[in-house]
Amino acid sequence: MTFELTERQNAAMSVLGSDATHVMLFGGSRSGKTFLIVRAIVVRALAAPNSRHAIFRFRLNAARASVLQDTLPKVMRLCFPGIVGTINKTDGIMVLPNGSEVWIAGLDDKERVEKILGMEFATLFFNECSQIPKASRDLAITRLAQQVQTVVNGKPGAFLKPRAWYDCNPPSKAHWTYRLFVQKQDTDTKQPVADAADYATFKINPKDNRANIADSYLATLEGMSARLRKRFLDGEFGDATPGALFTDETIETWRVLDGRVPAFVRVVVAVDPSGSGDTDNADNDAIGIVVAGLGTDGNAYVLEDNTVKAGPETWGRICTTSFDRHEADCVVGETNYGGDMVRMVVQTARPRTPFKKVTATRGKFVRAEPFSALYEQGKVRHVGNFPELEDELVGFTTNGYLGENSPNRADALVWALAELFPALIAGPRVKRTPRPARVGRGWAA
Repeated sequence: MTFELTERQNAAMSVLGSDATHVMLFGGSRSGKTFLIVRAIVVRALAAPNSRHAIFRFRLNAARASVLQDTLPKVMRLCFPGIVGTINKTDGIMVLPNGSEVWIAGLDDKERVEKILGMEFATLFFNECSQIPKASRDLAITRLAQQVQTVVNGKPGAFLKPRAWYDCNPPSKAHWTYRLFVQKQDTDTKQPVADAADYATFKINPKDNRANIADSYLATLEGMSARLRKRFLDGEFGDATPGALFTDETIETWRVLDGRVPAFVRVVVAVDPSGSGDTDNADNDAIGIVVAGLGTDGNAYVLEDNTVKAGPETWGRICTTSFDRHEADCVVGETNYGGDMVRMVVQTARPRTPFKKVTATRGKFVRAEPFSALYEQGKVRHVGNFPELEDELVGFTTNGYLGENSPNRADALVWALAELFPALIAGPRVKRTPRPARVGRGWAA
């Protein structure tokens, strides 16, 4: 297999090699951004013996799976076939024949980050920087300090210019990447950056990498919702939603794509019903059916979204087969609509299914708000992709729900999370006056 850069990728390489210290490649999914930057890092590492270069992702597991085990070996195989780099998968370091090192690390790994902070690097790469907190980036950037010379024809050459490279599928315009690279604004002081020319960007999209990806993948992107097409196909920053409770960046940061989940201490199937009948339900709201589990690590995992537009016979069967498939502990159902109808439908489809009814006493976004902080902390993680559910989640704001349709999927998820984290929805504790000590048959004064 041969390797050749596309025209747009060659243009991206020119920007990476420009006078700007900080360069961000942004755009749609699988446009080759990560591959290009990893390739450029290896070029720098080979040019300067004994140099060090670091590739960061927010999560260590993602860094290992995506970069260490996939992109880096692929880059070496396709672009540097005659050079053998020794990859230590335990330490996350590739050592090249000239002594240069490429470190791969997760910024959520405290021990690893502390070790890195004791070193200096000639290149830093913040992979999927939309998932990286600004404070973590700022801390890591202090290590962009290694002074190392290139070697040309066996003789010392110029010093390697320090480089900080970034890539991402563009998040919302509220994110620090947009404010720093596009608005050229210091995210702490809100003032213009001291040297705007030192921050450069380049947009590259999947269609610019058409030669290296299947047409079916592009068709998949084109079939996504408008919100997801804008980000993953067109590579555009999303509009900032004031008071958003959930963001794409947060969901993406903690998403589980390798299927690795802990054992579960509790699994629930949550149902948010509507008035759909068994026929002529095309115009009715969907029945939200979501499966989630609480892991032994204390985190909740969203396992399935089985939401359907159908009548009781169908959604009852879907609900109970989900219950059996995941060996769930109970079905949680919202009973404002139809009273005990939900329990009856579930237990008709599967007799004696454990059922717990919940009643909505507050508005949808008010019910969702307590779980916003859990998402930010990584306490709720999506196992796989749930585009329609996530479309509904990002529509929740402190000013209400701004989505187009009724958020039945998100409502079901909220009921599931409420069952897994009951303390978050418990009412205020009533402070009781201590009872006086009893003396004989009466009470002490």
